[in-house]
Amino acid sequence: MKKIILLVAMMAGGFSLAQSGPKIEFKGGTTIDYGTVSKDSDDGIRSIEFTNTGNEPLVITDVKSTCGCTVPSKPKEPIMPGKSDKIEVKYNMNPGPIRKTITIESNAANWPEGRIPLKIKGEVIVKEEVSPLQKKKSLMSQ
Repeated sequence: MKKIILLVAMMAGGFSLAQSGPKIEFKGGTTIDYGTVSKDSDDGIRSIEFTNTGNEPLVITDVKSTCGCTVPSKPKEPIMPGKSDKIEVKYNMNPGPIRKTITIESNAANWPEGRIPLKIKGEVIVKEEVSPLQKKKSLMSQ
């Protein structure tokens, strides 16, 4: 009987340890969706908000991109329990589909090894410009 009580106590203690520490929760999920945007009218800057839902300070140690076309920035200070912050991302707006991943390295207890993959998706288009000569031809043919 003592062994069973000891086993239950150890399991409960292990579960309580798994529940403590900093935890990161993203507002709206872990995907930044640019949608379909025009290179001419969009600066490529987006941000994703998060909250530390844990009971210890959350430290973002690094934010890495899979390529040089995406530049992320991270908070410089620890995020206290219950507080929110954001990670800003600047995409260079190369025309075509956007399929990138940013990896956040942190001390978050609710992600394996504190690594969080953020997905970036969308499509950048170039607005087709009509030359003055083409406009004049279309008006004359009407």
